[in-house]
Amino acid sequence: MIETKLPKVATTIFSVMSQLALQHKAVNLGQGFPDFEPPQGLRDALVQAMNEGRNQYAPMHGTAALREQIAIKTERLYGRKLDVDAGITVTSGATEAIFAAIAATVRAGEEVVVFDPAYDCYAPAIELQGARAVHIALTVPEFSIDWQRVRDVVTPKTRMILINSPHNPSGAVLSGADLEELAAIVRDTEIVVLSDEVYEHIVYEGSHESVLRHPELAERSIVVSSFGKTYHCTGWKVGYAVAPAALSAEFRKVHQYLTFCTFHPAQAAFADFMASNPEHYLELPAFYRAKRDRFRALLAPSRFKLLDVPGGYFQLVDYSAIRDEDDLSFSRWLVAAGGVAAIPLTPFYAQAPGTRLLRLCFAKNDATMEAAAQRLCRL
Repeated sequence: MIETKLPKVATTIFSVMSQLALQHKAVNLGQGFPDFEPPQGLRDALVQAMNEGRNQYAPMHGTAALREQIAIKTERLYGRKLDVDAGITVTSGATEAIFAAIAATVRAGEEVVVFDPAYDCYAPAIELQGARAVHIALTVPEFSIDWQRVRDVVTPKTRMILINSPHNPSGAVLSGADLEELAAIVRDTEIVVLSDEVYEHIVYEGSHESVLRHPELAERSIVVSSFGKTYHCTGWKVGYAVAPAALSAEFRKVHQYLTFCTFHPAQAAFADFMASNPEHYLELPAFYRAKRDRFRALLAPSRFKLLDVPGGYFQLVDYSAIRDEDDLSFSRWLVAAGGVAAIPLTPFYAQAPGTRLLRLCFAKNDATMEAAAQRLCRL
């Protein structure tokens, strides 16, 4: 028998809850995917790219046209001019980019600081390098970072600090002051920052404080984003990583042996659509704000307590007025008895937090939200 390299890893909670949703014919607000289609112009561009013969390998680091559009967007939003050839790598989804970033920079015996609740792909990627994830719990209910705790855990073994803003699952966003705290901690060290910014365009108040806005942090960071989240096409699995040339070179050494390159027709389609429809990502906050507010209004009569949602497309709800049991048990009861699939927060933690919180996805059409809310309000 083979000895597992990931003894604590089983089937992801997203797959488990989606399967239960199918089994019980429940409304699935668990897995974070839209149930509406990508823009028609983007789909048309994809078909056109295939019909024009863009069906073979793309360049390893991404097509020139798409990297150029990423650079234009980054300078437009964050004021940072990127090296199109050496600073941008297109990947097969953000998850691949996160894994490649960790594998390229973290060595056996080193440590990576992560903040719980943390997306479930972080710790396995760290452990597969023979490194250790150092978990710091965010302060509930605002899900903020206690920067003194970060200072307390940083040692000469600390190789990376992994941040996520807007945060999944809470929707919390980092401020400019947070980035200043982070910069002070990593200054004069060899620590690399990995910034997961896949929900960068879904911030409801003010603008997204990307690491790329902060010149000092940008020079030591790998920033990851996702076309799937921005353009409602998570199944296409296209993301990208932005980093200084030296970090990009190491990143690409891993990327080329993970996937080598990414779905060529989609890269051509994104490049064309970004050039002709640059307003799409600028309109995303208003688009999702309307969905957030609609969903919260539908749930207002329920016994769930709704937490604030500064960013992202997830609503955290406190179910303690309904049942007094752990979130894993409540989630299974909810999908079977209530007809709605949600995601419990415990799988996002190294140690069960004892909270009574669930994550619900509102990246759904009105009919889905209404059907789910009707069932949730009956509880």
